[in-house]
Amino acid sequence: MNANLYALFASRFPQDRTACCIETHDGLFYSWNDLDRATAKIANLLASLNLPKDSRIAVQVEKSPEALILYLATIRAGYVYLPLNTAYRAAEIEYFIDDAEPAVVVCSPQNFGWVSKIAFKAGTQHVFTLGDDRQGSLLVRAALQSNSFDTVERRPDELAAILYTSGTTGRSKGAMLTHDNLASNAKVLHDYWRWQPGDVLLHALPLFHVHGLFVASHGALLNGSKMIFLPKFDATEVMRHLPRSTVFMGVPTYYVRLLAEPAFDKNACANMRLFVSGSAPLLTDTFNEFIARTGHTILERYGMSETTMLVSNPYDGKRVGGTVGLPLPGVSVRVVKGDGAPCAADEIGDIQVKGPNIFKGYWRMPEKTAEEFTSDGYFKTGDVGKFDANGYLSIVGRSKDLIISGGYNVYPKEIESFIDEMDGVTESAVVGVPHHDFGEAVTAVIVTRPGAAVSEGDVIGYLKSRIANFKVPKRVFFLQDLPRNTMGKVQKNVLREQFKDA
Repeated sequence: MNANLYALFASRFPQDRTACCIETHDGLFYSWNDLDRATAKIANLLASLNLPKDSRIAVQVEKSPEALILYLATIRAGYVYLPLNTAYRAAEIEYFIDDAEPAVVVCSPQNFGWVSKIAFKAGTQHVFTLGDDRQGSLLVRAALQSNSFDTVERRPDELAAILYTSGTTGRSKGAMLTHDNLASNAKVLHDYWRWQPGDVLLHALPLFHVHGLFVASHGALLNGSKMIFLPKFDATEVMRHLPRSTVFMGVPTYYVRLLAEPAFDKNACANMRLFVSGSAPLLTDTFNEFIARTGHTILERYGMSETTMLVSNPYDGKRVGGTVGLPLPGVSVRVVKGDGAPCAADEIGDIQVKGPNIFKGYWRMPEKTAEEFTSDGYFKTGDVGKFDANGYLSIVGRSKDLIISGGYNVYPKEIESFIDEMDGVTESAVVGVPHHDFGEAVTAVIVTRPGAAVSEGDVIGYLKSRIANFKVPKRVFFLQDLPRNTMGKVQKNVLREQFKDA
């Protein structure tokens, strides 16, 4: 049996292939036949390039149905999909392309000049463009191809995707996910969240992230469900489409913004079956206000780029605010002390996980991969948490300094390295502080050289031209010295406390 993930989706397409698969915000309709034929055309184009086996296809494009079709075509053709955040700038893209060595790069038409220069310099042979307006060289070339394609045979343990994930030390790591990693998780979530005939997914998440690409899209594809595709989250647009939707997935920021809409109430959500939240902690206040306003209880869950989904509040059972729920079927989750001994209920420790959804390892980093797994095969998540007496998991914090802002991972050391290059800066520390909308706000604390004139605006302007906007600090503060412990290490916990109300 072909373990190619696309073959699994195709086996679940509805009997009526003329039915709508994707409806866009501006009224375009794509049928299941359209999806199958369009993925065949792009798969044929990729196959015609005579790429080496397991070639990486790196993609940095705006969200569109064609972007999702490109992902599906890539795995259908047996290649490895590498999504890149659309906010990444040249220095970041250069690192990913140098590290992953993709055979094909697809970028937005407006970025072709600088992206192609980086790609060709790194040895990439093919660079195509794909716009969010059904334009671009990829579609022009694919239009000439056949609209039928035999899905390439793949084994369960062969790679389907590589997702780069930020740590807090060292360089970004490429998490290698297999066809079976993604298929097993999609099937578990399909059952656990009770996907039903007639479900309609309102899709407002980005497509370069686990949440939007795998959790949301895979759920709809596996269920043969229609997706209403929004190019980005907009509370007014979400409100407009809610009456025709049954499932919505978002980061906590989305729910905060929906609750800010006076018209967001029980009537607006009358047709809805399920609201899912993830990618960042959901504040208990938001959880409770949502119940009061809509009558719906948000289902919070927990996952990572390396593992997809691990834990979820139940669909039928009690959903507990401030927790991420219970381990998913087939997934083993444990909380351990520093010596590896299991923690008792309500005792805080390191979260470790094991299951068919856990990634194959980090791209070209065997030593790092070995370091992140225990001798009995559990992956060390780097998160700290506790189980309550009923087996519900709460994430207490992170053992690393990772900041999660608006659902995106931010790596402080990277930002600090840019700030420290600025004229007049002696040193810097970047921390996350509580933020009602984003969960955590990136905040920089800087020590300047005597007599140097460096302002908050200078720092923000400098960074905006160099790194993705979600990484740019919301605020910048200046101190004479950074707080340090007796070993000379900067005490970021002291800074987080000092600026928590900033």
